[in-house]
Amino acid sequence: MQILPSLSTLAPTLRQRREKLAQRVDFPAILWSGQPSPRNFPKNLYPFRASSHFIYFAGIQLPDAAIALDRGQLHLFADEAPPSNTLWHGETPSRSEIAAAIGADAHYPKTELRSRLAEAATLPASDRLTQLEQADFLGRSVVPVADLPPEHRDRQLAEAIVSLRLIHDLSAIADLRQAAACTVEAHYAGMHATAHATTEAKVRAAMEGAILARNFTCAYNSIVTVRGEILHNESYANPLNSDDLILADVGAETPTGWAADVTRTWPVSGRFSATQRDLYELVRLAHDACIAKIAPGVEYREVHLLAAEIIAEGLVNLGILRGKPEDLVAMDAHALFFPHGVGHLLGLDVHDLEDLGDLAGYATGRVRSDRFGLGYLRLDRPLQPGMLVTVEPGFYQVPAILNDPERRSRYGEVVNWDRLSRFQDVRGIRIEDDVLITENGSEILTDALPVEAAAIEQIVRQ
Repeated sequence: MQILPSLSTLAPTLRQRREKLAQRVDFPAILWSGQPSPRNFPKNLYPFRASSHFIYFAGIQLPDAAIALDRGQLHLFADEAPPSNTLWHGETPSRSEIAAAIGADAHYPKTELRSRLAEAATLPASDRLTQLEQADFLGRSVVPVADLPPEHRDRQLAEAIVSLRLIHDLSAIADLRQAAACTVEAHYAGMHATAHATTEAKVRAAMEGAILARNFTCAYNSIVTVRGEILHNESYANPLNSDDLILADVGAETPTGWAADVTRTWPVSGRFSATQRDLYELVRLAHDACIAKIAPGVEYREVHLLAAEIIAEGLVNLGILRGKPEDLVAMDAHALFFPHGVGHLLGLDVHDLEDLGDLAGYATGRVRSDRFGLGYLRLDRPLQPGMLVTVEPGFYQVPAILNDPERRSRYGEVVNWDRLSRFQDVRGIRIEDDVLITENGSEILTDALPVEAAAIEQIVRQ
């Protein structure tokens, strides 16, 4: 538990967070950290990652623990490590040391948690073992909060935590800056490695190596691929050919759990072909325009629609689509090539707070659209200072979309299929940055990583 010494400066922030929670709910809450998960047999575990809600108030990656939050106080419930733990894992801080480091008001063995559960609210754990423990301790099932009525305490707790975590405090922003800086280094490392790499795996190794060298972890499974049309590609075996584009979506996570999320697309050869550059510049134009639009009070849906309109207009100018851009967006023709939302919340989770469904992403009273071009929009609320969002427009040629008979029929008249065939050396392009909403506009936390095509080419060729 080497991170304990650094928590001394975080303790006041943790206390402020729980005091703010006490202003929003007048009942006790219990949050579980979760259990490590086995890879294949019980003693061979995946690296432990605590629940983000637990981390937000406790500030620490402590397995098999719980915290009780009530009227601004935090009580820690955790068992002491067994003596044998020292043999295998070295000296482990005691529960009292951990409690002091996080500013807990009291600490107890985990067995005493049962006496504190009367009328307590909670949030569902992500791992099965903790879910079973929650049900056993509470004497009730714990279901996804999105399925609960507004008057249920679990739902009220979730809404209160959303209101806190939506707006990052100064401590969180400091950590998010660290995650962003580390991620920028990782992308530089990947671009520099490309000239001597023969497979996607070698570029991935360079990028993740830069993250590990800082004692950070990856915030999610890295996407490093020449198959950019596979939006969540996590296979790294493909060889690199000189005419390929690499799409790398890689982000770092700090030891305290705060994430970054960045995508860049670059040519293996160090030079975009004419068709690759045309589409890259179109995606960059949408990226830059969306970031320029971000400011307090702006509806994030409008940012998404701006990206859709720019991409539709650009595809018309390139001869790939036919018609007026506004009409094409209204009929969702742009989504043939830009099917996902333009971004999402970012914080302790790479898709922050999405374990609570759309409770954070969608403002009260709003629900997801069933439209082809809006159904994957993850964020639909007005932006506020302190929020951190990603902006990630893209262009993709996804066979499952373009070859779907129904869509082929519906959009047959607005797509110039012959013209599109000339762009076959572009499977997928995405450009993504992390953008903090400020009082007067926005700040790109990942601005140290260029997006201009010429600058990208130069980095790859260095």
